Amino acid sequence: MAATGPVTGAAHPRKRSLTLAAVLGAALVGGVVLSAMVGQLPVTPQEVVGGILRGLGIETTWASDDPVIDATLWAVRFPRLVMGLVVGAALAVAGAVMQAIFGNPLAEPGVVGVSSGAALGAAAAIVFGLTALGGWAVALLAFLGGLLAVLLVYFVSRASGRTEVVTLLLTGIAINAFAGAGLALLMFLGDTSSREQIVFWQLGSMNGARWPEVGIVAVVALAGCAVALFLARRYDLLALGERAARHLGVDVELLRVVSIVLVALLTGVAVAFCGIIAFVGLVVPHIIRMAIGPAHRPLILASAIGGGVLLVFADVLARTLIAGADLPIGMLTSLVGGPFFFYLLYRARKQSGGWA
Repeated sequence: MAATGPVTGAAHPRKRSLTLAAVLGAALVGGVVLSAMVGQLPVTPQEVVGGILRGLGIETTWASDDPVIDATLWAVRFPRLVMGLVVGAALAVAGAVMQAIFGNPLAEPGVVGVSSGAALGAAAAIVFGLTALGGWAVALLAFLGGLLAVLLVYFVSRASGRTEVVTLLLTGIAINAFAGAGLALLMFLGDTSSREQIVFWQLGSMNGARWPEVGIVAVVALAGCAVALFLARRYDLLALGERAARHLGVDVELLRVVSIVLVALLTGVAVAFCGIIAFVGLVVPHIIRMAIGPAHRPLILASAIGGGVLLVFADVLARTLIAGADLPIGMLTSLVGGPFFFYLLYRARKQSGGWA
């Protein structure tokens, strides 16, 4: 009987992981079908599945013979759907990586100003005419803005070899305020078209996603997720403490610098094409961690899927809550993430006995 204890104990995390995988898989399939169905033109689930299979070269009787439905799916709904999946994955993985390198569940690209910094860089590219160099110019400026913001957070919040939570949050507030002022200045300097695009970023939306843009975000998101999975073992060692990680052969400072660049890249490319979508990187990794534990390889993989699922369903709500209107998706994620952040902040303060 003594031998059964460890086996049973080891089975619990595996059982939780399998349960989570089943839930995420079902939610992913359901979200994909539902998102493709929703819109002014009604599409049945069979036509959605048939359209996907036709795109893969498999002809079935489910596919619609109506060219309007086929064009609607492949030109409008599928690009928007895939954009939601890859942007959600990028933001959730960025949040998981930030929480790993800062050692704090309150770290998130939007909270510490990375999203605002990226939006400021992208807005500068629009206002100063750098879009003539192509879509990559906007993504590059967004990346540089996000990188600068997260570097400021990292160096300012470090003290005596550790990251201070209060300083982290205050630095994020300062960066968000500065980025907001910068956006306002750029809106004043820009023309009407530039102002509309800046407002679009501030609100966040999947509307107007096209396959070339989806391709750029997908390549960066998939590459970033692969790098994060490669570094997952080092994140596990870092969770033991910096000194222990160094003794086990981890170059802690190099790991943090690489991770900072990774977070800026993932967040920057998402903001460049979809605007500021806050709290995905805070809510998703935290819920996944509560479900399956702190091991970073499954955490990062499940966060990528969970982030995509969250944005797909949020986008469905954005299109259906008000008839004939397309609500900003960033507003919806903030409505959910804001109270969740307050809860985390309250719990962290209670556990630490207050921040004097």
